[in-house]
Amino acid sequence: MKKYNVGIIGATGMVGQRFATLLENHPWFNVVALAASARSAGKTYKEAVANRWAMTTPIPKAMEDMVILDAANVEEVASKADFVFCAVDMKKDEIKALEEAYAKAECPVVSNNSANRFTPDVPMIIPEINDEHLKIIEAQRKRLGTKKGFVAVKSNCSLQSYVPAIHPLLKYGVKKVLACTYQAISGAGKTFERWPEMVDNLIPYIGGEEEKSEQEPLKIWGKIENGEIVKTNTPAITAQCLRVPVSDGHTAAVFVELEQKPSVEEIIETWESYSGKPQELQLPSAPKQFLHYFREPDQPQIKSARTLENGMAISVGRLREDTQYTYKFVCMSHNTLRGAAGGAVLLAELLAAEGYFD
Repeated sequence: MKKYNVGIIGATGMVGQRFATLLENHPWFNVVALAASARSAGKTYKEAVANRWAMTTPIPKAMEDMVILDAANVEEVASKADFVFCAVDMKKDEIKALEEAYAKAECPVVSNNSANRFTPDVPMIIPEINDEHLKIIEAQRKRLGTKKGFVAVKSNCSLQSYVPAIHPLLKYGVKKVLACTYQAISGAGKTFERWPEMVDNLIPYIGGEEEKSEQEPLKIWGKIENGEIVKTNTPAITAQCLRVPVSDGHTAAVFVELEQKPSVEEIIETWESYSGKPQELQLPSAPKQFLHYFREPDQPQIKSARTLENGMAISVGRLREDTQYTYKFVCMSHNTLRGAAGGAVLLAELLAAEGYFD
């Protein structure tokens, strides 16, 4: 695989920092540009994040003295990179305009933001689940008038804890889903030092999260028709999303109603044997096993399971029959790795392997 020069837009934020650490020694991607808001522009990366570096590993040496560019100077940033990762903190309409501006500058965008997730011709990808949606990029390029530029997005971090576990069960006819998510504070871009009121606390509300959890899976499971991704109508999904005092890792309690009723062992075998395009292509960030089932009644636990397969695997446990639904279970994923920056890096690897950056 050839080496690609990449940029990180929003490099000073928590997800941007995670991108920096994941890309430090990446075999395919070489970071050549860091960009952020005008207030950080002109500073070195080390200066810009000095008092708010949130990662457990140090600032990558090769990026410490890189001068931050102004993300609004699209042509300057785009001219340096083969494609960019985007994780900015702006209003949705501003993000959408910024990402399209990069795409129109013939610089593909792999986005962690939600602004373009429901743009009909923008693929929203969980690489192991709906890689076939990448084909919509051709229609998007026609709309944008580009030869190379496009926008591709990853889905919301919370649903990546449970949609991967539901997906292999679709063959049994998933009719209804109830999902309750228990989400780490890093999902809000915070640490306990910066959000002390979360210690010994639970907040039963995360703005917009329940709507995303109920609607985004329907696009992921949708079909391409006439140059658009059309959402599916089933299964019916309802969600409750809570913020809990955990640093990293989103857990979900899931209830599913199935048309068929496979045995517990059949479902576990379905999970453990499931793999997708990243495993087939042996992409650098892909977990060798996508779904890990834990048979112990008190597993999976955040502390021990969130870093499974470099934080890119999904952990599942406590599968059992339910009195109102067919089955219930719990699942968990690392929200800033699989759920955010890591999922976007895996998406970029898939795009690279399929030739979309060339």
